[in-house]
Amino acid sequence: MARLKIKAKKRKKANLLIILILLGLFGYLTYYLINNNSSLKKYLKLETSDSNNVMKEEKAKLKIVDVDSKSRPIAVMINNINVARPYQSGLQKAYLTYEIIAEGGISRILALFKDQEIEKIGTVRSSRHYYLDYVLENDAIYVHWGFSPQAESDIKTYKINNINGLKYSNKYFWKDTSLKVASEHTAYTSTSLIAKAISDLNYRTDTDKDLLLNYSVDEITLNEKTDALIATNVDITYSNSNKINYEYNSDDKYYYRSVNGVKHTDYVTGEQYHYKNIIVYQIENVTIANDDKGRQDLKNIGTGTGYYITNGYAIPIKWEKNSRNSQTKYRDMENKEIVLNDGNTFIQIQPKGQSLNIS
Repeated sequence: MARLKIKAKKRKKANLLIILILLGLFGYLTYYLINNNSSLKKYLKLETSDSNNVMKEEKAKLKIVDVDSKSRPIAVMINNINVARPYQSGLQKAYLTYEIIAEGGISRILALFKDQEIEKIGTVRSSRHYYLDYVLENDAIYVHWGFSPQAESDIKTYKINNINGLKYSNKYFWKDTSLKVASEHTAYTSTSLIAKAISDLNYRTDTDKDLLLNYSVDEITLNEKTDALIATNVDITYSNSNKINYEYNSDDKYYYRSVNGVKHTDYVTGEQYHYKNIIVYQIENVTIANDDKGRQDLKNIGTGTGYYITNGYAIPIKWEKNSRNSQTKYRDMENKEIVLNDGNTFIQIQPKGQSLNIS
Protein backbone atom coordinates (compact mmCIF):
# COMPACT_ATOMS: atom_id res chain seq x y z
CA MET A 1 0.00 0.00 0.00
CA ALA A 2 2.82 2.36 0.84
CA ARG A 3 4.44 1.53 -2.49
CA LEU A 4 1.25 2.43 -4.36
CA LYS A 5 1.08 5.79 -2.57
CA ILE A 6 4.70 6.56 -3.49
CA LYS A 7 4.05 5.63 -7.12
CA ALA A 8 0.94 7.83 -7.19
CA LYS A 9 2.91 10.78 -5.79
CA LYS A 10 5.63 10.26 -8.39
CA ARG A 11 3.02 10.08 -11.14
CA LYS A 12 1.43 13.35 -9.93
CA LYS A 13 4.82 15.10 -9.90
CA ALA A 14 5.58 13.79 -13.40
CA ASN A 15 2.19 14.96 -14.66
CA LEU A 16 2.69 18.36 -13.03
CA LEU A 17 6.11 18.67 -14.65
CA ILE A 18 4.65 17.76 -18.04
CA ILE A 19 1.87 20.32 -17.59
CA LEU A 20 4.38 23.02 -16.64
CA ILE A 21 6.54 22.20 -19.67
CA LEU A 22 3.50 22.28 -21.97
CA LEU A 23 2.36 25.60 -20.49
CA GLY A 24 5.86 27.01 -21.01
CA LEU A 25 5.92 25.86 -24.64
CA PHE A 26 2.43 27.27 -25.22
CA GLY A 27 3.45 30.60 -23.72
CA TYR A 28 6.59 30.78 -25.85
CA LEU A 29 4.70 29.90 -29.05
CA THR A 30 2.01 32.46 -28.28
CA TYR A 31 4.63 35.17 -27.67
CA TYR A 32 6.47 34.24 -30.88
CA LEU A 33 3.32 34.23 -33.01
CA ILE A 34 2.09 37.54 -31.68
CA ASN A 35 5.38 39.35 -32.05
CA ASN A 36 6.08 38.02 -35.53
CA ASN A 37 2.64 38.41 -37.04
CA SER A 38 1.55 42.04 -37.43
CA SER A 39 -2.01 41.19 -38.45
CA LEU A 40 -2.44 38.99 -35.36
CA LYS A 41 -1.05 41.76 -33.17
CA LYS A 42 -3.56 44.23 -34.59
CA TYR A 43 -6.43 41.70 -34.26
CA LEU A 44 -5.60 41.05 -30.62
CA LYS A 45 -4.99 44.79 -30.10
CA LEU A 46 -1.52 44.03 -28.79
CA GLU A 47 0.36 46.28 -31.22
CA THR A 48 3.33 47.43 -29.20
CA SER A 49 4.86 50.04 -31.52
CA ASP A 50 3.60 53.58 -31.31
CA SER A 51 1.97 54.58 -34.62
CA ASN A 52 3.73 57.95 -34.49
CA ASN A 53 7.08 56.19 -34.22
CA VAL A 54 6.23 53.98 -37.19
CA MET A 55 5.33 57.05 -39.23
CA LYS A 56 8.50 58.75 -38.08
CA GLU A 57 10.59 55.77 -39.16
CA GLU A 58 8.92 55.73 -42.57
CA LYS A 59 9.41 59.47 -43.06
CA ALA A 60 13.04 59.16 -42.04
CA LYS A 61 13.57 57.08 -45.17
CA LEU A 62 12.87 60.09 -47.39
CA LYS A 63 15.71 60.91 -49.74
CA ILE A 64 14.86 64.57 -50.31
CA VAL A 65 15.11 65.67 -46.67
CA ASP A 66 15.73 64.31 -43.21
CA VAL A 67 12.43 64.92 -41.43
CA ASP A 68 14.12 64.55 -38.04
CA SER A 69 16.47 67.43 -38.81
CA LYS A 70 15.65 70.68 -37.06
CA SER A 71 18.20 72.75 -38.98
CA ARG A 72 16.84 75.88 -40.66
CA PRO A 73 16.81 75.90 -44.46
CA ILE A 74 19.02 78.29 -46.43
CA ALA A 75 17.22 80.28 -49.15
CA VAL A 76 19.47 81.72 -51.85
CA MET A 77 18.30 84.33 -54.38
CA ILE A 78 19.48 83.16 -57.80
CA ASN A 79 20.07 85.36 -60.83
CA ASN A 80 17.94 84.18 -63.77
CA ILE A 81 18.53 86.72 -66.52
CA ASN A 82 19.42 85.12 -69.87
CA VAL A 83 23.12 86.08 -69.84
CA ALA A 84 23.60 84.69 -66.31
CA ARG A 85 21.63 81.47 -66.67
CA PRO A 86 24.50 79.43 -68.18
CA TYR A 87 26.50 80.13 -65.00
CA GLN A 88 23.93 78.94 -62.47
CA SER A 89 25.39 76.38 -60.07
CA GLY A 90 24.21 74.11 -57.27
CA LEU A 91 20.47 74.27 -57.97
CA GLN A 92 20.04 70.53 -58.44
CA LYS A 93 20.67 70.01 -54.71
CA ALA A 94 17.87 72.36 -53.68
CA TYR A 95 15.01 70.38 -52.17
CA LEU A 96 12.59 73.21 -52.99
CA THR A 97 12.79 75.93 -55.65
CA TYR A 98 10.55 78.89 -56.49
CA GLU A 99 10.45 81.02 -59.64
CA ILE A 100 8.62 84.37 -59.69
CA ILE A 101 8.63 87.28 -62.12
CA ALA A 102 10.81 90.27 -61.25
CA GLU A 103 10.68 93.11 -63.75
CA GLY A 104 11.25 93.62 -67.45
CA GLY A 105 9.99 90.13 -68.22
CA ILE A 106 12.78 88.43 -66.26
CA SER A 107 12.33 86.20 -63.24
CA ARG A 108 14.41 85.29 -60.23
CA ILE A 109 14.77 81.94 -58.53
CA LEU A 110 14.74 81.18 -54.81
CA ALA A 111 16.54 77.91 -54.07
CA LEU A 112 16.20 76.26 -50.65
CA PHE A 113 18.84 73.93 -49.24
CA LYS A 114 18.82 71.87 -46.07
CA ASP A 115 21.68 69.81 -44.60
CA GLN A 116 23.68 69.95 -47.83
CA GLU A 117 27.33 70.59 -48.68
CA ILE A 118 27.68 72.57 -51.90
CA GLU A 119 30.88 74.22 -53.03
CA LYS A 120 29.39 76.72 -55.50
CA ILE A 121 25.90 78.26 -55.39
CA GLY A 122 24.92 81.06 -57.71
CA THR A 123 24.95 83.33 -59.33
CA VAL A 124 23.56 85.29 -56.38
CA ARG A 125 21.39 88.35 -57.08
CA SER A 126 19.33 90.99 -55.29
CA SER A 127 16.13 90.56 -53.32
CA ARG A 128 12.57 91.49 -54.18
CA HIS A 129 10.17 91.98 -51.29
CA TYR A 130 7.59 89.30 -52.18
CA TYR A 131 10.29 86.63 -52.18
CA LEU A 132 10.51 87.29 -48.45
CA ASP A 133 7.06 85.71 -48.08
CA TYR A 134 8.54 82.39 -49.20
CA VAL A 135 11.59 82.84 -47.01
CA LEU A 136 9.25 83.40 -44.07
CA GLU A 137 6.97 80.45 -44.80
CA ASN A 138 10.00 78.15 -44.67
CA ASP A 139 11.66 79.87 -41.68
CA ALA A 140 14.78 80.14 -43.82
CA ILE A 141 17.99 82.16 -43.55
CA TYR A 142 18.05 84.44 -46.60
CA VAL A 143 21.13 84.83 -48.80
CA HIS A 144 21.14 87.62 -51.42
CA TRP A 145 23.31 90.33 -53.00
CA GLY A 146 21.52 93.65 -52.58
CA PHE A 147 17.83 94.45 -52.53
CA SER A 148 15.08 96.66 -53.88
CA PRO A 149 13.99 99.55 -51.61
CA GLN A 150 10.86 97.59 -50.70
CA ALA A 151 12.85 94.47 -49.82
CA GLU A 152 15.36 96.47 -47.77
CA SER A 153 12.52 97.91 -45.72
CA ASP A 154 10.74 94.58 -45.25
CA ILE A 155 13.90 92.74 -44.21
CA LYS A 156 14.20 95.22 -41.33
CA THR A 157 10.50 95.18 -40.50
CA TYR A 158 10.25 91.39 -40.37
CA LYS A 159 13.70 91.00 -38.78
CA ILE A 160 14.70 88.43 -41.38
CA ASN A 161 18.03 86.73 -40.77
CA ASN A 162 19.86 87.57 -43.98
CA ILE A 163 23.35 87.46 -45.44
CA ASN A 164 23.84 90.31 -47.89
CA GLY A 165 26.63 90.29 -50.47
CA LEU A 166 26.67 94.08 -50.56
CA LYS A 167 27.81 94.06 -46.95
CA TYR A 168 29.91 90.90 -46.93
CA SER A 169 31.14 90.71 -50.52
CA ASN A 170 34.59 89.25 -49.85
CA LYS A 171 33.81 87.47 -46.61
CA TYR A 172 30.95 85.11 -47.41
CA PHE A 173 30.84 85.49 -51.20
CA TRP A 174 33.20 85.73 -54.13
CA LYS A 175 33.02 86.84 -57.76
CA ASP A 176 34.18 84.58 -60.54
CA THR A 177 36.14 86.97 -62.73
CA SER A 178 36.70 84.31 -65.39
CA LEU A 179 33.10 84.58 -66.56
CA LYS A 180 32.53 86.53 -69.77
CA VAL A 181 29.63 88.53 -68.37
CA ALA A 182 29.07 91.76 -66.43
CA SER A 183 30.33 91.74 -62.85
CA GLU A 184 26.85 91.84 -61.26
CA HIS A 185 26.19 88.38 -62.72
CA THR A 186 29.26 86.65 -61.27
CA ALA A 187 28.61 86.36 -57.50
CA TYR A 188 28.74 82.98 -55.76
CA THR A 189 28.70 81.51 -52.28
CA SER A 190 28.93 78.05 -50.71
CA THR A 191 27.30 76.21 -47.83
CA SER A 192 30.54 76.37 -45.83
CA LEU A 193 30.72 80.17 -46.20
CA ILE A 194 27.03 80.46 -45.34
CA ALA A 195 27.59 78.31 -42.23
CA LYS A 196 30.42 80.61 -41.18
CA ALA A 197 28.20 83.66 -41.68
CA ILE A 198 25.41 82.08 -39.62
CA SER A 199 27.89 81.45 -36.80
CA ASP A 200 29.49 84.89 -37.01
CA LEU A 201 26.13 86.66 -37.09
CA ASN A 202 24.75 84.48 -34.30
CA TYR A 203 21.63 83.53 -36.23
CA ARG A 204 19.25 80.91 -34.88
CA THR A 205 20.12 77.53 -36.43
CA ASP A 206 17.12 75.40 -35.37
CA THR A 207 13.50 75.55 -36.46
CA ASP A 208 10.22 74.28 -35.04
CA LYS A 209 8.40 74.89 -38.31
CA ASP A 210 7.17 71.87 -40.23
CA LEU A 211 8.29 71.30 -43.79
CA LEU A 212 6.15 73.23 -46.25
CA LEU A 213 5.18 70.10 -48.21
CA ASN A 214 4.16 66.55 -47.33
CA TYR A 215 6.22 63.77 -48.94
CA SER A 216 5.58 60.06 -49.35
CA VAL A 217 8.07 57.21 -49.18
CA ASP A 218 5.71 55.16 -51.34
CA GLU A 219 5.36 56.18 -54.98
CA ILE A 220 2.51 58.59 -55.66
CA THR A 221 0.61 57.96 -58.89
CA LEU A 222 -2.01 60.39 -60.13
CA ASN A 223 -3.33 58.46 -63.12
CA GLU A 224 -6.08 56.86 -61.02
CA LYS A 225 -7.52 60.26 -60.11
CA THR A 226 -10.70 61.09 -62.01
CA ASP A 227 -9.44 64.60 -62.80
CA ALA A 228 -5.93 63.54 -63.84
CA LEU A 229 -4.37 64.85 -67.05
CA ILE A 230 -1.51 63.37 -69.05
CA ALA A 231 1.54 65.56 -68.36
CA THR A 232 4.59 64.46 -70.32
CA ASN A 233 5.23 68.00 -71.60
CA VAL A 234 4.67 71.18 -69.61
CA ASP A 235 5.09 74.66 -71.12
CA ILE A 236 5.06 77.63 -68.73
CA THR A 237 5.37 81.19 -70.07
CA TYR A 238 6.54 84.02 -67.82
CA SER A 239 7.13 86.53 -70.63
CA ASN A 240 8.23 86.63 -74.25
CA SER A 241 11.82 86.34 -73.03
CA ASN A 242 11.26 83.60 -70.45
CA LYS A 243 9.53 80.40 -71.53
CA ILE A 244 10.04 77.19 -69.55
CA ASN A 245 9.54 73.64 -70.75
CA TYR A 246 9.58 70.41 -68.78
CA GLU A 247 9.87 67.09 -70.60
CA TYR A 248 9.05 63.92 -68.69
CA ASN A 249 11.47 61.00 -68.81
CA SER A 250 9.52 57.82 -68.06
CA ASP A 251 12.72 55.83 -67.40
CA ASP A 252 13.93 57.81 -64.40
CA LYS A 253 10.58 59.53 -63.70
CA TYR A 254 11.98 63.07 -63.66
CA TYR A 255 10.98 66.24 -65.53
CA TYR A 256 13.91 67.76 -67.43
CA ARG A 257 13.93 71.54 -67.59
CA SER A 258 14.66 73.80 -70.57
CA VAL A 259 14.40 77.59 -70.90
CA ASN A 260 13.68 79.28 -74.23
CA GLY A 261 14.31 76.02 -76.05
CA VAL A 262 17.74 75.47 -74.45
CA LYS A 263 18.48 72.76 -71.90
CA HIS A 264 18.84 74.33 -68.45
CA THR A 265 22.16 72.97 -67.18
CA ASP A 266 24.44 73.39 -64.20
CA TYR A 267 27.64 75.35 -64.88
CA VAL A 268 29.81 73.12 -62.68
CA THR A 269 28.44 69.64 -63.42
CA GLY A 270 26.97 70.17 -66.89
CA GLU A 271 23.91 68.23 -65.69
CA GLN A 272 20.48 69.23 -66.98
CA TYR A 273 18.28 70.32 -64.09
CA HIS A 274 15.48 67.85 -63.42
CA TYR A 275 12.66 67.65 -60.90
CA LYS A 276 10.38 65.02 -59.40
CA ASN A 277 7.49 67.38 -58.63
CA ILE A 278 6.17 70.56 -60.21
CA ILE A 279 3.56 72.86 -58.69
CA VAL A 280 2.37 75.60 -61.01
CA TYR A 281 -0.19 78.34 -60.47
CA GLN A 282 -0.83 81.91 -61.54
CA ILE A 283 -0.84 85.06 -59.41
CA GLU A 284 -1.50 88.61 -60.47
CA ASN A 285 1.50 90.92 -60.39
CA VAL A 286 1.28 94.69 -60.79
CA THR A 287 3.88 97.39 -61.38
CA ILE A 288 4.59 99.44 -58.25
CA ALA A 289 3.43 103.03 -58.70
CA ASN A 290 6.21 105.57 -59.23
CA ASP A 291 8.92 102.89 -59.26
CA ASP A 292 11.45 103.99 -61.87
CA LYS A 293 12.68 100.41 -62.40
CA GLY A 294 9.24 98.97 -63.07
CA ARG A 295 9.43 96.68 -60.03
CA GLN A 296 6.49 94.42 -59.32
CA ASP A 297 4.16 93.65 -56.46
CA LEU A 298 2.60 90.20 -56.07
CA LYS A 299 -1.00 89.63 -54.97
CA ASN A 300 -0.22 86.33 -53.31
CA ILE A 301 -2.35 86.58 -50.17
CA GLY A 302 -5.58 84.74 -50.88
CA THR A 303 -6.58 81.65 -52.80
CA GLY A 304 -6.41 80.30 -56.31
CA THR A 305 -6.05 77.19 -58.44
CA GLY A 306 -3.19 75.44 -60.18
CA TYR A 307 -1.74 72.00 -60.87
CA TYR A 308 0.40 69.40 -59.17
CA ILE A 309 2.49 67.43 -61.66
CA THR A 310 4.47 64.22 -61.10
CA ASN A 311 5.21 60.90 -62.81
CA GLY A 312 3.67 61.91 -66.13
CA TYR A 313 0.33 63.16 -64.79
CA ALA A 314 -1.19 66.35 -63.41
CA ILE A 315 -4.14 67.06 -61.15
CA PRO A 316 -5.85 70.39 -60.46
CA ILE A 317 -5.18 71.82 -57.00
CA LYS A 318 -6.12 74.79 -54.82
CA TRP A 319 -3.62 77.01 -53.05
CA GLU A 320 -4.21 79.24 -50.04
CA LYS A 321 -1.91 81.74 -48.29
CA ASN A 322 -3.39 83.69 -45.39
CA SER A 323 -0.51 86.04 -44.54
CA ARG A 324 3.02 86.85 -45.58
CA ASN A 325 4.61 84.55 -43.01
CA SER A 326 2.01 81.75 -43.09
CA GLN A 327 2.73 78.60 -45.06
CA THR A 328 0.98 78.20 -48.38
CA LYS A 329 -1.40 75.23 -48.30
CA TYR A 330 -1.84 73.08 -51.38
CA ARG A 331 -4.99 70.94 -51.55
CA ASP A 332 -6.65 68.74 -54.13
CA MET A 333 -10.21 69.32 -55.31
CA GLU A 334 -11.49 67.16 -52.45
CA ASN A 335 -9.87 69.68 -50.08
CA LYS A 336 -7.19 67.24 -48.88
CA GLU A 337 -3.59 68.45 -48.57
CA ILE A 338 -1.60 67.00 -51.42
CA VAL A 339 1.15 64.47 -50.78
CA LEU A 340 4.18 64.68 -53.03
CA ASN A 341 6.61 62.12 -54.31
CA ASP A 342 9.91 61.89 -52.50
CA GLY A 343 12.08 64.24 -54.56
CA ASN A 344 12.93 67.83 -55.38
CA THR A 345 10.08 70.21 -56.16
CA PHE A 346 9.86 73.30 -58.38
CA ILE A 347 7.10 75.77 -57.52
CA GLN A 348 6.39 77.87 -60.62
CA ILE A 349 4.45 81.00 -59.62
CA GLN A 350 3.44 82.25 -63.04
CA PRO A 351 2.17 85.74 -63.95
CA LYS A 352 -1.60 85.73 -64.32
CA GLY A 353 -2.80 85.59 -67.91
CA GLN A 354 0.31 83.94 -69.35
CA SER A 355 -0.01 80.65 -71.20
CA LEU A 356 0.24 77.26 -69.51
CA ASN A 357 0.09 74.07 -71.58
CA ILE A 358 0.08 70.60 -70.11
CA SER A 359 0.01 67.68 -72.54
